[in-house]
Amino acid sequence: RPMADPYYITTAIHYPNGKPHIGHAYETVAADVIARFQRLKGRDVRFQTGTDEHGLKMARKAEEQGKSPRELADEMSGHFRDLFDLLNISYDRFIRTTEADHHAASQALWRKMEANGDLYLDRYEGWYSVRDEAFYDEKELVAGEGGEKLSPQGTPVEWTVEESWFFRLSKYQDKLLDLYNRQPDFIQPDSRRNEVMRFVEGGLRDLSVSRTSFDWGVQVPGAEDHVMYVWVDALTNYISGLGYPEEGANWKYWPADLHLIGKDIIRFHTVYWPAFLMSAGVELPKQVFGHGFLLNRGQKESKSLGNVTDPTVLADQFGVDALRYFLMREIAFGQDGSYSPEAIVTRANAELANSFGNLAQRTLSMIAKNLDGKLGAYSPEGDDKALLTTVQDACRETFPQQFEKLAFSVGIDAWMKAVYACNQYVDEQAPWALKKTDPERMRTVLQTLFIALRDLAIAIQPVIPEKAGHLLDMLGIAEDARTFADLADEAWYNALIATGYRVEPPKPLFPRLEQPEAPTDDGAE
Repeated sequence: RPMADPYYITTAIHYPNGKPHIGHAYETVAADVIARFQRLKGRDVRFQTGTDEHGLKMARKAEEQGKSPRELADEMSGHFRDLFDLLNISYDRFIRTTEADHHAASQALWRKMEANGDLYLDRYEGWYSVRDEAFYDEKELVAGEGGEKLSPQGTPVEWTVEESWFFRLSKYQDKLLDLYNRQPDFIQPDSRRNEVMRFVEGGLRDLSVSRTSFDWGVQVPGAEDHVMYVWVDALTNYISGLGYPEEGANWKYWPADLHLIGKDIIRFHTVYWPAFLMSAGVELPKQVFGHGFLLNRGQKESKSLGNVTDPTVLADQFGVDALRYFLMREIAFGQDGSYSPEAIVTRANAELANSFGNLAQRTLSMIAKNLDGKLGAYSPEGDDKALLTTVQDACRETFPQQFEKLAFSVGIDAWMKAVYACNQYVDEQAPWALKKTDPERMRTVLQTLFIALRDLAIAIQPVIPEKAGHLLDMLGIAEDARTFADLADEAWYNALIATGYRVEPPKPLFPRLEQPEAPTDDGAE
């Protein structure tokens, strides 16, 4: 086989000052869907996620809890790893910024920027938000209810004065604008691109990139009383995870094809990160995509509102694949979207249980019972060919084209329409009636549905890997014959019946979910 084309996708590394919430699950599931999709297309995929463990916020949180920052990082990072294992996330590297190789890489990048004349020592005086780990200009601040100064995100800011290393960000203003104009796809979706361009066109000030007021971070080389600003070290994870500064076996994955991040950290990834890389002489990533937020019944989740959802609970309650399906199906990716337990149940029952699961159950049960599990040679007629054309167009054309553009909900919608077409075909052909009047025609109808199910199951694997895998097992499709290239194989059916494959009575894929009990409002806060 020819060498597969490398594809590198990353999530933002997650800040583990608390347990993971639904937003962490949303981003990581989306990245996993992309990684699995690209693997099924034959790409040599590397998928990296992890935890961003340094910074003042972690140091303060640990102090509050009477722990060392390292103890807090170890404990919380474990919760993220457990969640990702539960959600069936197929990452290749889970990076932690406390790892020695990451420290070495961050220091190597720093030295490159310094050698390029882009770092100098000065005093930082200005507003800093510990929660955002971000510096803000006076003109960016907003007034809180009591008149106190807040960041544009509404987080508290504090006036900071300390000696600091600065990065000559101002020097990169024109180079960045040139990048955005030359590569319109570098920042997506377009709404984020416009926002970043306006920010950069407004003028860039040099960036404070070290701190002396605490020591929980990567030491600045040659200035041991300074630690790197947490974002310098956090962003470096995308190359430290590939072995930077060594260009060893994993360096073939750089530049990253996609940094998938939340829209609130777009500035760090599309202004600071490319400027650091330009300074250090490292190739730039191909694309940064800033997705929207997941809102709980239309409201942003916050501890103060008491509406923070543990994704582990949702996965346990509704099933991992039903949750993954909902997250990718419900929301136009890139925009904000809303979820509720009721909406997850409604979507899973209507589409997975009643439509797709029921189609598989009916088809395989009738083949097992009425054909003794034996498929036999296939001679389709007009209606059968028409259905298979509908299914093939959805699974081989529309679905992959839309997934390539990260338009998951559009791709799944096309797939779902093909499922509906199969169910309509079952109702119109009524194989249970044909059993008495025309058993040969019944056989053809069931064979057509069997062939359609194989296409549907192969296509939807990135979204619901476990259940699609179970269905492909029941259809007798070998593990190495489940890629998008295999969809174009016309000989697979005859090869399968030549083995004497018998369809066994199926196990239900998607049990119907119960609607959760409505929360009682007893007036308690």
